Amino acid sequence: MTTLRYSLAVYALFMMVFLVGPILAILPISFSSAGFLSYPIPGFSLRWYERVFMPTPWMAALRNSIVIGVGATILATVLGTLAALGLTRQNLPATSLILGLMISPIIVPVVITGVGIYFLFVQLGLIASFSGLILAHTVLGAPFVVVTVAATLQNFDRNLVRAAYSLGASPVRTFFDVTLPLIAPGVIAGAIFAFVVSLDEVVIVIFVGGPEQRTLPRQMFDGIRDNIDPSILAMSVILILVTIVFMAAFAFLSRQEPQNGRHQHSKV
Repeated sequence: MTTLRYSLAVYALFMMVFLVGPILAILPISFSSAGFLSYPIPGFSLRWYERVFMPTPWMAALRNSIVIGVGATILATVLGTLAALGLTRQNLPATSLILGLMISPIIVPVVITGVGIYFLFVQLGLIASFSGLILAHTVLGAPFVVVTVAATLQNFDRNLVRAAYSLGASPVRTFFDVTLPLIAPGVIAGAIFAFVVSLDEVVIVIFVGGPEQRTLPRQMFDGIRDNIDPSILAMSVILILVTIVFMAAFAFLSRQEPQNGRHQHSKV
């Protein structure tokens, strides 16, 4: 038994190195003093991080990504939460079919989604606009909100909602005072997923965005395609740190959901 335990530990460590190793490999190169990608690095320098924090092109692209990401996250969170509340109602017909259609942007290749959104937005005049990109990223982010909120609602005690109705609370007040506080971890987790998806998206930006809507992934893609600049690695390290923060937040919220479930049952 002890041998099996050690074997599993070694295997888990090997898989961790296999999966995370390529990501960590860019960390030392981002501090290289060379003007091109080389390993081992000839010297230590922070000039690529200094270039990243210059107004153009990186900070401008980061600003666009944040504006589009925040807008898409707000829309995706609102629409996804409302959709999840509707899907978890027991009297809703064809729930599986509706859920499958809602999460189809996760399953369908993003290139196909991008082509479809492009032809639709051409007719609506939304090509090369921030509003068009926000709506397109909302389509990609909303399914993640639906899935996470619907999973949270599986453990939700609807007797609390009935009790609020019996005390004279309106549906809107019941949602904000009873339902939303209890499903908040799932809503926030879905919002984190939606924001990360928007921050990482490049294919939709190529189809829908214009020169003024150049996002961070699009800037990195163009930099790799034209001339590999080590500043791309510096920005990649920054994005890895941001991702770690989001993962830690999601792990914390995941631990809060069982506690909320026990708390609501104790109140009943």
